[in-house]
Amino acid sequence: MLSRVADSLYWMSRYFERADHCARVLEANYNLMLNPSKLSTEERWHRILSSLGVPGTADGIDPQMAMIRLTSDPGNESSIVFCITESRENAGQVREQISSEMWERLNRLYHFVTQANPRLETDSDPLRLVTAVREGAYEFHGVTDATMNHDEGWHFIQLGKYMERSCALPVLLDAYFAAGGQADDLDWVGLLSSCTAFEAYCKVYTADLKPDAMAEFLILNPEFPHSVRYAVERMNAAIAAISQTSFTHATGRVERIAGRLRASLAYVQIADVMAGGLHRYLDTVIEQCKSLHAAVHAVYIDYPIQSALEA
Repeated sequence: MLSRVADSLYWMSRYFERADHCARVLEANYNLMLNPSKLSTEERWHRILSSLGVPGTADGIDPQMAMIRLTSDPGNESSIVFCITESRENAGQVREQISSEMWERLNRLYHFVTQANPRLETDSDPLRLVTAVREGAYEFHGVTDATMNHDEGWHFIQLGKYMERSCALPVLLDAYFAAGGQADDLDWVGLLSSCTAFEAYCKVYTADLKPDAMAEFLILNPEFPHSVRYAVERMNAAIAAISQTSFTHATGRVERIAGRLRASLAYVQIADVMAGGLHRYLDTVIEQCKSLHAAVHAVYIDYPIQSALEA
């Protein structure tokens, strides 16, 4: 596969996952702002901004402006409209590699979010755009799995999706657990709902919202799609499949980094994570994901021409 094609598929998927993640966090937390809490509304919005990687302070946050910034600010790389636009731009570069159904749904969602953008400041229901993105994400992921050959291109799409999820989930968890004792049950419900995990968590641990149990479920559970370990396992599977079709000798470097990241999640107990400091552990996961991303680009996308000739 051409490196430019792999790059476009990878980033199409990453940006789409980033938009979906932002929509999930907003959908889960927006209505919680109406409920009383130990945290003020400004502090909650500060946590939301932090969980999405957007710098900000707890002082003077305007909820309406924060919502606009996260949904329709084209200059904010974490906003929904920016991510959907970039995802569509990358998809347009590889129209021949993706199915027509994938393009139709992504294109339809792009036109919806860009047309809704000018009206958002006066829209009485700011969750209308967020809901459309969430529903559009289910459709896009469904048609991707159902209408595209599960070949090298599909594996790059999976790699981008789960790379983004592996990076975003630790940031989200760190923002919530930093609040620690200030968080109440509504806040923990917001965290689980941000990961579409409330019902799944209750089936494993019942409705007892214990921070350690939630950390274990969202970090180390190997079966839930929005846990860190599950995302990393899927990344490993995609990398293994891609390496089998690659003609470069440098794939071992990517597989070693991915293997170390997987081992750090597969062979650890939550008690050890908490004892060593959750923030420190999540930071380590994020750094390992960044190293893996850099290795993937170096081996499959930005490699020098000489290495390709030698392979």
